[in-house]
Amino acid sequence: MTRKKDFFRSAAAAPHIVWMVLFIVAPLLFVIYYAFTDSEGKFTFDNFDNITALADYSETFLLSVCFAIIATVVCLLVAYPLAYAISRTGARTQRALLMLAMLPMWMNLLIRTYSMLAILDDGGFVNRLITSLGLPEIHFIGTPGAVIFGMVYNFFPYMLLPIYTSMSKMDVRLIEAAQDLGCNSLGVLRNVIFPLSASGVLSGVTMVFVPSISTFYISQKLGGGTFDLIGDTIERQFQRPDTYNVGAAISLVMMILILISIAIMNHFAGDNSADGGVMV
Repeated sequence: MTRKKDFFRSAAAAPHIVWMVLFIVAPLLFVIYYAFTDSEGKFTFDNFDNITALADYSETFLLSVCFAIIATVVCLLVAYPLAYAISRTGARTQRALLMLAMLPMWMNLLIRTYSMLAILDDGGFVNRLITSLGLPEIHFIGTPGAVIFGMVYNFFPYMLLPIYTSMSKMDVRLIEAAQDLGCNSLGVLRNVIFPLSASGVLSGVTMVFVPSISTFYISQKLGGGTFDLIGDTIERQFQRPDTYNVGAAISLVMMILILISIAIMNHFAGDNSADGGVMV
C-alpha cells in the first residue's frame, strides 16, 4: 500500500518536474553556457571582459536600480494599508476586493502596458480629462514618472497578495492585547502588526523588485525610448547574433546579483520568524 502511494505521488509530481527541467533549469543552463563561450562555441572569459564595460553599463544599471527601488517603495506604501484594510473585512468582501486587485493580472503584461499607453498618451484619457477642465495638457510618456507608474501598475498585485496573506493569518487577539496594555495605533503597528507581516513584506518586495529591475517592455513603451534600462541592454544583446554571448554574460551577472539580494532578504525573514514575530 505504501509503495502504491509513493508511486502515485511520484507520478503526480512528474509533470511538474518535467516542466521545471524544460522551462527553468534548461534556460538557465543555456544562459550559463553562452556566457562562457564565444560565437564559435569555444570556452572564453571575453564576454565578461565586455561586461567590465560595466563602466559602460553602470549608469544604466544604477538607473534600473533606482526605478526598481522607487516602484517597490510605492507599491509597499500603497499595498500595506490596503492589505490591512482588506484583511479586516468580511470573507465575501475580502474575496471581492482581492479579485478587483488581481483583475489586471488576468491580462498579458503587453496588453496592460498598451492600456497605460492609451491612458497616459498626449491624446489619451488623462489628458482629455485635464483639457476638458481647462487645464494645460501634460506630457506623461517619456518621463520617469510614466515608467515607474507602469512598473507599479503591472507589479502591484505581487506586493499586495503576500502582505494580505500574512495579515489575514494574524491573530486579532494580539492586537487587542497590545491595545489593552496601552499601545496607541502607532505602537500596535510597530510592535505587533509589522513584525507579524514582515515575511509577507519581504516576499512582496522581492516579487516586485526583481521584475522591475529587469523589465524592458515597460521602459520602451511608457519611456518612449528615452530611458535605457538594464533589461533593454540585455534585449539588444540577444537580438544581435554577434553579441548573443555578451547578453548571456550580462544576464548571468544580473541573476547572481538578484540571487544575492534574495538570499539577504530571506536571511532577515528567517531572523524575524525565529524571533517569534512580535517585537517587544
